[in-house]
Amino acid sequence: MRRVLLLKSFLFFAFPLLANTILVKNIEELKTANKKALPGDTILLQNGEWKDVVIKLSCNGTKNQPVTVRAQTPGKVLITGESRLSLGGSFIVVDGLYFTHGYAGDEPVINFRIDKNQLANNCRVTNTVINDFNNPKRMQENYWVSFSGKLNRLDHCSFNDKKNMGVLLAVILDDERSRENFHSIDHNYFGRRPPLASNGGEIIRVGVSQHCEFNSNTQIIDNFFEYCDGETEIISIKSCSNLVKGNVFKESQGGVVLRHGNYNTVENNVFLGNGKEGTGGVRVINKGQWVINNFFYRCRGVDFRSPLSIMNGIPNSPANRYVQVTDAVIMKNTFYECTPASFCEGSDTERTLPPSNVLLANNIFYTTKDSVIYRVYDDTKGFSFEDNEINKTILQPVFSGFTRTAFSMGKNKGAFVPVSLAKQEKQLPDSLQDQAWKRLHHFLSRKPGYTDPELLLATYYNATGKTGAYWYKKPATEKIKGAVLANCKTAADIYKQLEGTVPVRLKLSPGEYVLDKPFIISKTVQLSGDKKTRISFRTGALPALFIIAGKGNLSLDDLAIDGSQVGAVHFIASDSTGSSDHYNLSVKNCSLQGFNREIGCKDLFYAWKYMVADSIIIRNSHFSNIQCDGITMTDEKDNKGYYNVEKLVLDHNQFTSQQGVLLDIYRGGNDESTMGPSLVFSNNKVSDCNSEKNKALIRLYGTQRSLIEKNQFTNCNTGKALVHYEDIVRASHIFRYNFLQHSGDIQENKFVENRNNRVE
Repeated sequence: MRRVLLLKSFLFFAFPLLANTILVKNIEELKTANKKALPGDTILLQNGEWKDVVIKLSCNGTKNQPVTVRAQTPGKVLITGESRLSLGGSFIVVDGLYFTHGYAGDEPVINFRIDKNQLANNCRVTNTVINDFNNPKRMQENYWVSFSGKLNRLDHCSFNDKKNMGVLLAVILDDERSRENFHSIDHNYFGRRPPLASNGGEIIRVGVSQHCEFNSNTQIIDNFFEYCDGETEIISIKSCSNLVKGNVFKESQGGVVLRHGNYNTVENNVFLGNGKEGTGGVRVINKGQWVINNFFYRCRGVDFRSPLSIMNGIPNSPANRYVQVTDAVIMKNTFYECTPASFCEGSDTERTLPPSNVLLANNIFYTTKDSVIYRVYDDTKGFSFEDNEINKTILQPVFSGFTRTAFSMGKNKGAFVPVSLAKQEKQLPDSLQDQAWKRLHHFLSRKPGYTDPELLLATYYNATGKTGAYWYKKPATEKIKGAVLANCKTAADIYKQLEGTVPVRLKLSPGEYVLDKPFIISKTVQLSGDKKTRISFRTGALPALFIIAGKGNLSLDDLAIDGSQVGAVHFIASDSTGSSDHYNLSVKNCSLQGFNREIGCKDLFYAWKYMVADSIIIRNSHFSNIQCDGITMTDEKDNKGYYNVEKLVLDHNQFTSQQGVLLDIYRGGNDESTMGPSLVFSNNKVSDCNSEKNKALIRLYGTQRSLIEKNQFTNCNTGKALVHYEDIVRASHIFRYNFLQHSGDIQENKFVENRNNRVE
């Protein structure tokens, strides 16, 4: 009898019960399948739309027999509406879901926890897509992915177009159950994230400042980041002992920022700036950071976004500020046609501690575009410069430890990689090699510069399917070329054409357009005329004549507009609801006249808070006899670094006899994470324009970058401020080649470069 029992036991362990495959058609069936799931089971979600579903998976598999929850056909299970996914079990694999046409509210779209007691461990989400799954309102913050627990993995997933507030992917370290987690974030595609116009637009954040001294041990490996422009921090490290390795950053306005925490490693990454403005690399803060064998190609960021930025610290710094850089190793990196590196970056009256015990060795700096390879803002006695090589055309006096040498130029997958022709190999201390073996699991090569050109193949990852969901293709950008063409003679004709989602190109006939409600622009709309024949708009007390909603792109071309009967508060305004979707405005070859605040019109354009324009472009247009303000962007008074437009361009226009502020931009607070707002005001003729009371004609408060050049100001704001600059944080303003005749003063600050102007 005993032998029979032993035989039965052996058979049980040798031949486990056959796993089940369960097809579920709705959320209730999925809940039931989750409760009954056994190790090795597969739960198939039937193809189709799963709308307004909260998926909670609490089942448990084993290492060798996970529970798999996957789409019947990858990409054919659409998770829409107000929906989300939470995992709170162990050894669960989720495969092939598509989150689209929806949002998750305050919760993460994908959460590796169900509640405070149910955390995921050893779980995996793969081959899954989140596309434009944004909360309707920009300020309603959430993550797309939130990691808790330990040993979880996110791989071969695609993420595209996050627009609302909040980090795309956050690693949470709020207690011991989620620390030293060894999560893996690998082989994912992180696609476009437009500028958030605020802090909080990171792609990945590991930890937060209050947990910065805890080890996370998160591995961020072999991912592809493309057009990630949310803010200056693409990856924000705020914990210890993390690894960022083998990733490609293509044309993304930011970099890897070792913001808090110690002993993090950035190794073998490729930063393909390709000459795009604001493309950065690595910013170093705190203790024991290593930046090893990375390739920086035509990265053009400056200051905090420099290809290499080593920060000054604050004495006795709180966790959320800047701890002094100490014990850093910056070795074997190659910088090709990049803007200068920045040493002691951010030095000011608060950040007064220069870096200490920093080894900068065996790096290559090659540039024919810039006259210097680095800039220094404080004492560098804490740096050790050893065996770095630069090209012979650099005339900058350099520290000992930088050697001019000759290079050969190998081309690898479209990128030039300078290779040193120096014959002598560099000797590395045994103590450093011992550290490298323990930390990197390999010794450091003695050759200078980046020595893994094969990684440049990663620029083609998407084509070869090595990153992201294999079934997913990025959506095509809407183009006005395929728009419907229509002639409009009345406001009713325009209202009709604005319905639906198809782009339209509307030709306006001469005459009067009487509105009883605003024109709502929620798609691509072009209105044009013949520029010679005037049209007029008549409205009552509307909030605005044009309201640009999220995803709206309004173009006014070749229109001669009489606004003397416009009683709307604003001629054009953004949507006041604060949509997470961006918009654009273009005015070209138009003439506008007669708008008057006594009739009811206060502004030609008004930006409501919490909504962002990617661009506002006004060119070759004439504004005359305007009795109201021009462009007003002053509603962001929270003083948290929020603003309303990324890029504002006014070029080759005429402003004649305007009684009101011409341009007013406000961006408050001391946040330093954004590039915008950016203003170009050039080649304009401004005459007989005066603001009311003692206001400046042009007021720039907190504008990050501005270029005011080649303009003519005649009889404008005499005895008052013509242009008023005011900044809380570092900015860059250029005021040059302007002609000022009988006009007001330029009230500038230390960030203004005022030169080559003519004043009469």
